[in-house]
Amino acid sequence: SCPPISPRGAGLNCGIRLYFKSFRAAFEHLRFCVFADGLRPIFCLSLEKVIEPAVSGLGYELVDVQASNGGRMLRLFIDKPGGITVEDCAAVSRHLTRVLAVEGIEYERLEVSSPGLDRPLRKGTDFARFSGQRAEVRMRTPDATGRRRFVGVLRGENGGRVEIELDGQIVALELADVERAKLVPEL
Repeated sequence: SCPPISPRGAGLNCGIRLYFKSFRAAFEHLRFCVFADGLRPIFCLSLEKVIEPAVSGLGYELVDVQASNGGRMLRLFIDKPGGITVEDCAAVSRHLTRVLAVEGIEYERLEVSSPGLDRPLRKGTDFARFSGQRAEVRMRTPDATGRRRFVGVLRGENGGRVEIELDGQIVALELADVERAKLVPEL
């Protein structure tokens, strides 16, 4: 039997017991279920710290990092002014293969691609850069009217607030409260 996390009488009304078949299983569970930046796992944030300097050193912007299949598949989205070509993706992939080997990061598959027409927006600079374009912003918590999803024209970022124009009115949304945001392509 596993001892409780806190001793009895420590002021807690509940006891939590965690059972794992091995320490590896415990590590895998915690690595991919603990969140630090909104809904981004700590593993992706750590990986981003290794990949960002390598990608920016080649002249590209790292848009997003995703890990799936227990971290065995890594998916990266890169961008640069003028767009991304297949040769750009291949160059970044070759470079990152060496960087990840040196850093001791194990994976089975690495995908590098452009962010696409519905590019995710994560940083304040993204909202400023794509000002004037149509975007969809989903908030973690609803506003006073209960609304969490906003689709309109971006008007930039000002003091940690995303400004988006909805039906002729500009609404300011807290950047820290944005769950996800992406461009809405007009085809």
